[in-house]
Amino acid sequence: MKLATPDLEQQVLAELTEQLGRPAIIVGMDEVGRGALAGPVAVGAVAITTSTPEAPVGLADSKVLRPAVREAYVETITNWAPGAVGYGSVDTINRAGIMAGLREAGMSALAQLPVVPDLILLDGVADWLTGNDLFTGFDTPKVRTVVKGDLTCTVIAAASILAKVARDELMVGLDGADGYSWKSNKGYASPAHIDALSRLGPHVHHRTAWQLPGVTHE
Repeated sequence: MKLATPDLEQQVLAELTEQLGRPAIIVGMDEVGRGALAGPVAVGAVAITTSTPEAPVGLADSKVLRPAVREAYVETITNWAPGAVGYGSVDTINRAGIMAGLREAGMSALAQLPVVPDLILLDGVADWLTGNDLFTGFDTPKVRTVVKGDLTCTVIAAASILAKVARDELMVGLDGADGYSWKSNKGYASPAHIDALSRLGPHVHHRTAWQLPGVTHE
Protein backbone atom coordinates (compact mmCIF):
# COMPACT_ATOMS: atom_id res chain seq x y z
CA MET A 1 0.00 0.00 0.00
CA LYS A 2 1.35 3.41 -0.99
CA LEU A 3 1.49 5.87 1.91
CA ALA A 4 1.10 9.60 1.51
CA THR A 5 4.03 11.86 2.41
CA PRO A 6 4.30 15.43 3.75
CA ASP A 7 6.81 16.49 1.08
CA LEU A 8 4.49 18.59 -1.09
CA GLU A 9 2.68 20.37 1.72
CA GLN A 10 5.93 21.20 3.51
CA GLN A 11 7.39 22.62 0.29
CA VAL A 12 4.27 24.71 -0.32
CA LEU A 13 4.19 25.94 3.28
CA ALA A 14 7.82 27.04 3.09
CA GLU A 15 7.31 28.87 -0.21
CA LEU A 16 4.14 30.64 0.93
CA THR A 17 5.62 31.59 4.29
CA GLU A 18 8.54 33.24 2.53
CA GLN A 19 6.24 35.06 0.11
CA LEU A 20 3.83 36.27 2.78
CA GLY A 21 6.37 37.12 5.47
CA ARG A 22 4.32 35.21 8.05
CA PRO A 23 3.41 31.59 8.79
CA ALA A 24 1.25 30.32 5.93
CA ILE A 25 -1.89 28.24 6.32
CA ILE A 26 -2.89 25.60 3.80
CA VAL A 27 -5.90 23.31 3.64
CA GLY A 28 -6.00 19.86 2.11
CA MET A 29 -9.36 18.97 0.58
CA ASP A 30 -10.91 15.86 -0.95
CA GLU A 31 -14.39 14.68 -1.88
CA VAL A 32 -16.24 11.43 -1.32
CA GLY A 33 -19.46 10.26 -2.96
CA ARG A 34 -19.23 12.01 -6.31
CA GLY A 35 -20.27 8.88 -8.21
CA ALA A 36 -22.88 7.55 -5.80
CA LEU A 37 -26.51 7.10 -6.85
CA ALA A 38 -27.88 8.23 -3.50
CA GLY A 39 -26.99 10.50 -0.62
CA PRO A 40 -25.03 13.73 -0.43
CA VAL A 41 -21.50 14.31 -1.61
CA ALA A 42 -19.03 14.96 1.22
CA VAL A 43 -15.89 17.08 1.27
CA GLY A 44 -13.23 16.83 3.95
CA ALA A 45 -10.87 19.68 4.80
CA VAL A 46 -7.81 19.69 7.07
CA ALA A 47 -5.78 22.82 7.89
CA ILE A 48 -2.06 22.92 8.66
CA THR A 49 0.55 25.62 9.18
CA THR A 50 4.28 25.79 9.77
CA SER A 51 3.80 24.99 13.48
CA THR A 52 1.63 21.91 12.89
CA PRO A 53 3.29 18.78 14.33
CA GLU A 54 4.55 16.00 12.10
CA ALA A 55 1.72 14.19 10.32
CA PRO A 56 0.39 10.92 11.77
CA VAL A 57 2.17 7.84 10.47
CA GLY A 58 0.42 5.68 7.87
CA LEU A 59 -1.96 8.16 6.26
CA ALA A 60 -3.16 7.01 2.84
CA ASP A 61 -6.08 7.42 0.47
CA SER A 62 -9.23 6.49 2.39
CA LYS A 63 -10.24 4.00 -0.31
CA VAL A 64 -7.23 1.75 0.35
CA LEU A 65 -7.67 1.63 4.13
CA ARG A 66 -9.90 -0.89 5.89
CA PRO A 67 -13.01 0.67 7.50
CA ALA A 68 -11.79 0.03 11.05
CA VAL A 69 -8.46 1.67 10.26
CA ARG A 70 -10.17 4.71 8.72
CA GLU A 71 -12.42 5.10 11.74
CA ALA A 72 -9.49 4.86 14.16
CA TYR A 73 -7.67 7.60 12.27
CA VAL A 74 -10.43 10.20 12.72
CA GLU A 75 -9.52 11.09 16.30
CA THR A 76 -5.81 10.98 15.45
CA ILE A 77 -6.31 13.40 12.56
CA THR A 78 -8.48 15.86 14.47
CA ASN A 79 -5.97 15.87 17.34
CA TRP A 80 -3.21 16.59 14.82
CA ALA A 81 -4.86 19.47 12.93
CA PRO A 82 -8.23 21.23 12.58
CA GLY A 83 -10.55 19.28 10.31
CA ALA A 84 -14.13 19.48 9.07
CA VAL A 85 -16.57 17.77 6.72
CA GLY A 86 -19.21 19.54 4.64
CA TYR A 87 -22.03 18.12 2.53
CA GLY A 88 -23.60 18.94 -0.80
CA SER A 89 -27.24 17.94 -0.59
CA VAL A 90 -29.14 15.65 -2.92
CA ASP A 91 -31.47 18.59 -3.58
CA THR A 92 -28.55 20.72 -4.78
CA ILE A 93 -27.20 17.88 -6.93
CA ASN A 94 -30.61 17.26 -8.51
CA ARG A 95 -31.28 20.95 -9.07
CA ALA A 96 -27.88 22.28 -10.12
CA GLY A 97 -25.58 19.31 -10.76
CA ILE A 98 -22.74 17.51 -9.04
CA MET A 99 -20.29 20.43 -9.37
CA ALA A 100 -22.67 22.67 -7.43
CA GLY A 101 -22.97 19.94 -4.81
CA LEU A 102 -19.20 19.70 -4.52
CA ARG A 103 -18.88 23.47 -4.13
CA GLU A 104 -21.61 23.53 -1.50
CA ALA A 105 -19.83 20.79 0.43
CA GLY A 106 -16.40 22.38 0.07
CA MET A 107 -17.55 25.80 1.23
CA SER A 108 -19.39 24.26 4.17
CA ALA A 109 -16.22 22.43 5.24
CA LEU A 110 -14.13 25.61 4.92
CA ALA A 111 -16.66 27.61 6.94
CA GLN A 112 -16.31 25.17 9.84
CA LEU A 113 -12.54 25.54 10.08
CA PRO A 114 -11.15 28.00 12.67
CA VAL A 115 -8.67 29.46 10.16
CA VAL A 116 -8.73 31.07 6.71
CA PRO A 117 -6.34 29.33 4.31
CA ASP A 118 -3.81 31.04 2.09
CA LEU A 119 -4.03 28.11 -0.32
CA ILE A 120 -6.13 25.00 -0.79
CA LEU A 121 -4.53 21.80 -2.03
CA LEU A 122 -7.44 20.16 -3.85
CA ASP A 123 -7.32 16.53 -4.90
CA GLY A 124 -7.88 15.90 -8.59
CA VAL A 125 -7.40 17.48 -11.99
CA ALA A 126 -10.18 20.08 -12.05
CA ASP A 127 -10.88 22.94 -9.64
CA TRP A 128 -14.53 22.40 -8.78
CA LEU A 129 -14.41 24.63 -5.71
CA THR A 130 -14.09 28.17 -7.02
CA GLY A 131 -17.32 28.68 -8.93
CA ASN A 132 -17.87 32.45 -9.08
CA ASP A 133 -21.61 32.13 -8.49
CA LEU A 134 -20.96 30.88 -4.96
CA PHE A 135 -18.56 33.60 -3.90
CA THR A 136 -20.52 36.83 -4.16
CA GLY A 137 -19.11 39.18 -1.54
CA PHE A 138 -16.25 36.86 -0.60
CA ASP A 139 -12.64 36.51 -1.62
CA THR A 140 -12.23 33.43 -3.77
CA PRO A 141 -9.81 31.04 -2.09
CA LYS A 142 -6.67 30.22 -4.00
CA VAL A 143 -6.65 26.61 -5.17
CA ARG A 144 -3.91 24.32 -6.39
CA THR A 145 -5.08 21.00 -7.79
CA VAL A 146 -3.00 17.91 -7.01
CA VAL A 147 -3.47 14.87 -9.23
CA LYS A 148 -3.78 11.76 -7.04
CA GLY A 149 -3.30 14.02 -4.04
CA ASP A 150 -5.11 11.59 -1.75
CA LEU A 151 -2.42 9.02 -2.58
CA THR A 152 0.61 11.28 -2.28
CA CYS A 153 -0.06 14.19 0.10
CA THR A 154 -0.71 13.61 3.82
CA VAL A 155 -2.99 16.60 4.41
CA ILE A 156 -5.20 15.60 1.47
CA ALA A 157 -5.19 11.94 2.58
CA ALA A 158 -6.30 13.09 6.03
CA ALA A 159 -9.15 15.07 4.49
CA SER A 160 -10.22 12.06 2.44
CA ILE A 161 -10.38 9.88 5.56
CA LEU A 162 -12.54 12.38 7.46
CA ALA A 163 -14.93 12.69 4.52
CA LYS A 164 -15.17 8.94 3.90
CA VAL A 165 -15.87 8.02 7.52
CA ALA A 166 -18.42 10.81 7.98
CA ARG A 167 -20.31 10.04 4.77
CA ASP A 168 -20.34 6.29 5.41
CA GLU A 169 -21.83 6.87 8.86
CA LEU A 170 -24.45 9.20 7.40
CA MET A 171 -25.49 6.70 4.71
CA VAL A 172 -25.90 3.89 7.23
CA GLY A 173 -28.29 6.04 9.26
CA LEU A 174 -30.42 7.38 6.39
CA ASP A 175 -34.09 6.51 6.17
CA GLY A 176 -34.33 3.79 3.52
CA ALA A 177 -30.87 2.38 4.21
CA ASP A 178 -32.18 -1.16 4.76
CA GLY A 179 -34.29 -1.40 1.62
CA TYR A 180 -31.50 -0.23 -0.69
CA SER A 181 -28.61 -1.91 1.17
CA TRP A 182 -26.97 1.45 1.87
CA LYS A 183 -25.29 -0.03 4.94
CA SER A 184 -23.05 -2.02 2.62
CA ASN A 185 -22.98 -0.03 -0.63
CA LYS A 186 -23.10 3.50 0.89
CA GLY A 187 -25.29 4.67 -2.00
CA TYR A 188 -23.10 3.36 -4.81
CA ALA A 189 -24.34 1.15 -7.66
CA SER A 190 -24.04 -2.34 -6.18
CA PRO A 191 -26.16 -5.20 -7.61
CA ALA A 192 -28.38 -5.15 -4.50
CA HIS A 193 -28.88 -1.40 -4.82
CA ILE A 194 -29.79 -1.62 -8.51
CA ASP A 195 -32.18 -4.51 -7.81
CA ALA A 196 -33.90 -2.46 -5.10
CA LEU A 197 -34.22 0.50 -7.47
CA SER A 198 -35.93 -1.72 -10.05
CA ARG A 199 -38.37 -3.07 -7.42
CA LEU A 200 -38.96 -0.05 -5.20
CA GLY A 201 -38.20 2.88 -7.46
CA PRO A 202 -36.16 5.88 -6.33
CA HIS A 203 -36.12 7.11 -2.73
CA VAL A 204 -36.11 10.76 -1.66
CA HIS A 205 -32.36 10.41 -1.08
CA HIS A 206 -31.66 9.29 -4.67
CA ARG A 207 -30.11 11.58 -7.25
CA THR A 208 -33.14 11.46 -9.49
CA ALA A 209 -31.75 13.96 -12.00
CA TRP A 210 -29.36 11.18 -13.02
CA GLN A 211 -30.10 8.20 -15.24
CA LEU A 212 -30.51 5.74 -12.38
CA PRO A 213 -29.94 2.07 -13.31
CA GLY A 214 -32.96 -0.14 -12.83
CA VAL A 215 -35.36 2.79 -13.19
CA THR A 216 -37.47 3.32 -16.30
CA HIS A 217 -36.91 6.81 -17.70
CA GLU A 218 -39.59 8.32 -19.90
